[in-house]
Amino acid sequence: MLYTALIVTAVILSLTIIGLVLIQHGRGADTGAAFGGGASGSVFGSRGSATFLSRVTAVAVALFFANCLTLAWVVQNTPVEQSLMQQMPMETEAPALDQDIPESEAPIEPDPTTEIPE
Repeated sequence: MLYTALIVTAVILSLTIIGLVLIQHGRGADTGAAFGGGASGSVFGSRGSATFLSRVTAVAVALFFANCLTLAWVVQNTPVEQSLMQQMPMETEAPALDQDIPESEAPIEPDPTTEIPE
């Protein structure tokens, strides 16, 4: 139950981080605001928007990092009942080599008289 919750949280946080990074402006976008780009009239001011988005992104990254560390700890401390090889059924008896192979299962050998086009 905890493992599933951590996986879902990791996916949600990763999608949130991707979205936050994509909506942020680059460093060169601030130059346009100095020449009347109109960003100074926004809700956060000319610089406030970048600072707010940067802080939200930093918080989301910190939560994602903590979630990944918790997920690694949970996986490491979960007891393993059997390995994959132990779960596989073992063949108890090998087929004898001197048995005749039925015609339907016999490998088809190529006819030496047929020529292969080059």
